[in-house]
Amino acid sequence: MINGRSHRSADRAATGRVGEDRGVRVWSLHPRYLDRQGLTACWREGLLAQAVLAGRTRGYRAHPQLVRFRRQPDPVASIGAYLVGVADAAAERGYRFDRSRIDRAGADGVPHVAVTDGQVALEWQHLRRKLALRSPDHLAGLRHVDVPEVHPLFVVVPGPVEGWERAG
Repeated sequence: MINGRSHRSADRAATGRVGEDRGVRVWSLHPRYLDRQGLTACWREGLLAQAVLAGRTRGYRAHPQLVRFRRQPDPVASIGAYLVGVADAAAERGYRFDRSRIDRAGADGVPHVAVTDGQVALEWQHLRRKLALRSPDHLAGLRHVDVPEVHPLFVVVPGPVEGWERAG
């Protein structure tokens, strides 16, 4: 369920067609770079990822971006640490995301997840394109960022775009 609707009706509401990919993205980038719409979408998509990883939903089970979480010793704890980072970034901006929705909020002992510098570069370009269309003022505030930081759960390692990536 998403906002009280089945995944199928949520898909239809978001895209107009059942089963169409809504562009689900669990960003490797630090959430501080996201605009308001991106930050709230990141929170929602993280909660959806948590539900998938915890086995509470059948939708999006094969979503490629969940591969990196499934590879972790405790996938639900890893996505919980991810959600904590998103909630922390939201709090810094004065937003209050409901942390009670995080299944495992303790980040202590959760290992960092590797993300390649190629993946980070691709996401940075992707985000900048989205912001240019949706929030040009927000993008202007990021003009001095050459190498973006990643979400606190992640650690950057050398390498190409991740094999699970489907964005262009």
